[in-house]
Amino acid sequence: MDLLPEQVNSVFQIAKQAIEIGLNGGVLNEGSLALFDHPQLNEKLATFVTLNKNVELRGCIGSLQAYRTLAEDVYSNAYSAAFRDPRFKPLAEYELTDLDIDVSILTPPKLIDKCLSKRALLDGLEPFKDGLIISDGINRATFLPSVWEQLPDKEMFVNHLMRKAGIGFWSDKISCQRYYVKSYSREWLKI
Repeated sequence: MDLLPEQVNSVFQIAKQAIEIGLNGGVLNEGSLALFDHPQLNEKLATFVTLNKNVELRGCIGSLQAYRTLAEDVYSNAYSAAFRDPRFKPLAEYELTDLDIDVSILTPPKLIDKCLSKRALLDGLEPFKDGLIISDGINRATFLPSVWEQLPDKEMFVNHLMRKAGIGFWSDKISCQRYYVKSYSREWLKI
């Protein structure tokens, strides 16, 4: 999951290319994304791309399961974070000078056995390390490990995630999964 420096550079070039396509009014076409010399970029991996403007969230879209190559996933998620995140207006060119891009590569999610009660889940969480997916029927949401920076208290972290998922109370039908990430950040102007 660790990328070499040249692979990291390629990942950010891919993200930048996808965002520039959208800024120029184009539509994303994953078929035009070339294969890369770096084998890990052609490996199926799940990613999240987060855009921050002046340290404030500006867009975040990702995949929880690996179903396309790292290059394709970054390409699609960068475009979607910039132009399809329903919480924000589409990214405008004037915002680029203050933009930072974070790419998080996820490990496959693993079921948390100790999710039978909220207390058991809280006792088993590792702040600043764990990414968490919580599900109850069709209601589902995730927080990347970086969210611990805003919500360092375990109970607040889980309560906010439940709210995000639309889960009003703890039940025995709740399912929890944990994952880890390797994150890379770059300022737009340094790509």
